[in-house]
Amino acid sequence: METAGSPSQRSSATLTLPPTARLLSCRVLDTVHQPVRQATFEVTDPIGRRIVRGETDPYGGFTAAVPEGEYRLSVTAEGYAPFHGATLVGDPAQPGTAEIVLDAVEPPLLPQPGHWELDPAHSSIGFTARHIGLARIRGRFNTFAGAVRIAERMEDSSMHVIIDAASIDTGARLRDDHLRSGDFLDAARHPTVEFYSERFIHRIGSRWAVAGALTLHGVSSAVTLDTEYLGLGTGMEGEVRAACRATTELDRGDFTLNWQSMLAHGIAAIGSSVEVTLDVQIVHKA
Repeated sequence: METAGSPSQRSSATLTLPPTARLLSCRVLDTVHQPVRQATFEVTDPIGRRIVRGETDPYGGFTAAVPEGEYRLSVTAEGYAPFHGATLVGDPAQPGTAEIVLDAVEPPLLPQPGHWELDPAHSSIGFTARHIGLARIRGRFNTFAGAVRIAERMEDSSMHVIIDAASIDTGARLRDDHLRSGDFLDAARHPTVEFYSERFIHRIGSRWAVAGALTLHGVSSAVTLDTEYLGLGTGMEGEVRAACRATTELDRGDFTLNWQSMLAHGIAAIGSSVEVTLDVQIVHKA
């Protein structure tokens, strides 16, 4: 009796390319010849049309089947200078596998240790939800405040953001009143939405993960903000500012925001997931 893994039941397949197809193959390395994983590559034709796009594998490699001809190749990776070059696919004089070496770039200078305040006039907290499985409804919170304590070691920093739940704004009064009601935010009983974090995790380059707890609708749940640090700047009055952009995706069910109306064919009026985007500037407190 043969098992499911026996040789007679195994099958193998050979990739057969069309007669006109050629392989474009490259490896992406850093300056010490270590593979750059998950670098984004894009191949375009001479007039800028995208032919193929993807990410490098764990060994820094990528391979694409394309028609013979001339192409432009772009490679980008977090923490590295981008590469742009031309290649001629099908030319016997060119090697079958090319190597692309990316130069590392210095990440932006981090904020100095101390207490910083979120500047609402130059910040935004927005969200996007799916409506009837088609359109996206976008909204924001108009009133919020926050503070960030930058530690000597950035990973030991903390932040606290408080949002006025009743300040939700999607541009439609009836919809906003419904979102404030007991079906959703229940702003009368839970007037604030709060996020608190004591974990700043450096990923690569200017990318950080800010992990903490979000309290919404009276329920606290772990949330991680995928954050891009944008660097330091000087305001109109000479004040030092720092900026970042952060995103996360929430499941309404995690916060017992379970109101739903089903339309014809079982389509939900409102999607279960909500995308949140924060564009934040903080100002150093003297």
